[in-house]
Amino acid sequence: MKLLIQASLLCALSATALSASAETVVIVNKANPATRMFSEQASQFFLGKSTMFTPIDQAEGSPIRADFYHKAADKDPAQVKAIWSKIVFTGKGTPPKEYSSNAEVKKAVAADPKAIGYIDKSAVDDTVKVILTLP
Repeated sequence: MKLLIQASLLCALSATALSASAETVVIVNKANPATRMFSEQASQFFLGKSTMFTPIDQAEGSPIRADFYHKAADKDPAQVKAIWSKIVFTGKGTPPKEYSSNAEVKKAVAADPKAIGYIDKSAVDDTVKVILTLP
């Protein structure tokens, strides 16, 4: 029994380490002329500070979303929600459309030349272009 518990804990720790080490990438449509971007720039589009791109967000509560905002903007989910609540309340914008998976975000970005999104690096294919990698 003790061995089973230890094995279960080891598997859980390994899964956590793997998900924590996954890299998030910011992607744009292949037709977009952008080739590079800094994390501060990317966060502007997702926090309503610029309308140059149309942001495509991951689902609220998803680990990749929390990871992206932490790495790109040094914000936690509650802070992001508060920022968007203020923007919506003042009539200055609407939050990014949310999709529930990397595949859906990638498909939405590939279909819109002005779109910007973020997905796990392992989900990248030739339908989109990576312009930023967040370790």
